[in-house]
Amino acid sequence: MARTRYKIHDTAYPHFLTCTVVDWLPVFTRTEAVQVILDSWAYLQSNNRMTLFAFVVLENHLHFIASSDQLAKELGDFKSYTARRLIDLLKGAHAKTLLKQLAFGKQAHKNDRQYQLWQEGSKPKQITSDEMMLQKIEYIHSNPVKRGYVDDPVHWRYSSARNYAGMPGVLEVTREW
Repeated sequence: MARTRYKIHDTAYPHFLTCTVVDWLPVFTRTEAVQVILDSWAYLQSNNRMTLFAFVVLENHLHFIASSDQLAKELGDFKSYTARRLIDLLKGAHAKTLLKQLAFGKQAHKNDRQYQLWQEGSKPKQITSDEMMLQKIEYIHSNPVKRGYVDDPVHWRYSSARNYAGMPGVLEVTREW
């Protein structure tokens, strides 16, 4: 039985992706944790491994739109690398309760590790039109507003909303597709 029904089929198109922390645990409440995500995306972009069009990082999940000739591989590398770095960060911060929860939330078949950070899958949705791209970007940028964290998407630091508003953001994105 496949663990997820969502697949990346056509890499010629950008995809809307979601990565969720196991049990929706609030891992991204500290700047250092979010920086792991931002640094990883910056690395993938600077090495021409992924094009990032939009993103948002919330306390327990993130959404982004990306493309790559090997998107499934790059997504797997992203999740694997960030999980290792984030678990090391949590260990260094002595975040024992959170680490216990990540150990408890680990799926039984993951017997090669002590912790599981990311839920399996990323629910990729292929973006096939400008209208769909704009709708997904709006959804991404509105996420912190809908959750009641900010009144305006540009006020959420860990989002590409500022980039699209012509302001400097925490990470460069490609605004042409």
